[in-house]
Amino acid sequence: MQLNILYKDDEIIVKNILDFDPKHIFECGQCFRWERESDGSYTGVAFKKVLNVKKVGEDVVFRYTTKEDFMEIWMDYFDLNTDYSEIKRKLSKDDAVMKEAVTFGKGIRILRQEPWETLVSFILSANNNIPRIKKSIELLCEGHGEYLGEFYGKKRYAFPDPQTIAKLTIEEIAACNTGYRASYLAKTASVVASMPTALERIKNLDATDCQKELMNYSGVGPKVAQCILFFCMGKMEAFPVDVWIKRVMEHFYFSQETAIPKIQEFAKERYGGYAGFAQQYLFYYARELGLGKK
Repeated sequence: MQLNILYKDDEIIVKNILDFDPKHIFECGQCFRWERESDGSYTGVAFKKVLNVKKVGEDVVFRYTTKEDFMEIWMDYFDLNTDYSEIKRKLSKDDAVMKEAVTFGKGIRILRQEPWETLVSFILSANNNIPRIKKSIELLCEGHGEYLGEFYGKKRYAFPDPQTIAKLTIEEIAACNTGYRASYLAKTASVVASMPTALERIKNLDATDCQKELMNYSGVGPKVAQCILFFCMGKMEAFPVDVWIKRVMEHFYFSQETAIPKIQEFAKERYGGYAGFAQQYLFYYARELGLGKK
């Protein structure tokens, strides 16, 4: 993809960018550290960097970054070199439901997130809701992450590294609104801290072996592992099934109660290597409109 990028002193503008809507990206359930500001922009923290993103007409403005960081971090993070129009075209071919879903969430892009933060975030996501997940993560960051400065009137903190969390007691982790997951985080942090390259190593495995490795971490079951596979391990064929995806798949494709493995097998056959993208479009579509809600 050829992007038209303008570099200014305090901001970077990508002109006439297709398939990029901050609301769709940051509110589709894939990330937890982006907040909507009063001016409609979003401010977030990733890779120990703060960034503000705003859609202005057909352009997207990135603030609090440099040309170097934009090219080295944010181009990949926002998957800006991928043609999402082509992905949506392939997904929606001969599938009226998916055509509606990709139209509704047309601005979604899949963030390429940092493995350790993603691992912790989705351990916290088990049997939880998005506001509570966000609160837990912010408390962890405010209490134990590196201070990065004040942006948009709020102090911002990096995500704490595994060595830091491994030194905390279960009680200290639980004080961050993590509930019963505190013990999972303590055990997982200790393992990751002792083998700091393990998460990068397993990225090179195929999806099946990668999932098996991920499920060795405390608090990681099949659904959490599928999320991690897709959001940071580059396994775009992964198809996480939570309550919303189960409902929408049963509502539109099965018309009856259906086991999760059968849903995932259906997704694999229907969407192939784009199954994860299909999941995100369907999740946002179903949750925002309450489709299949019981």
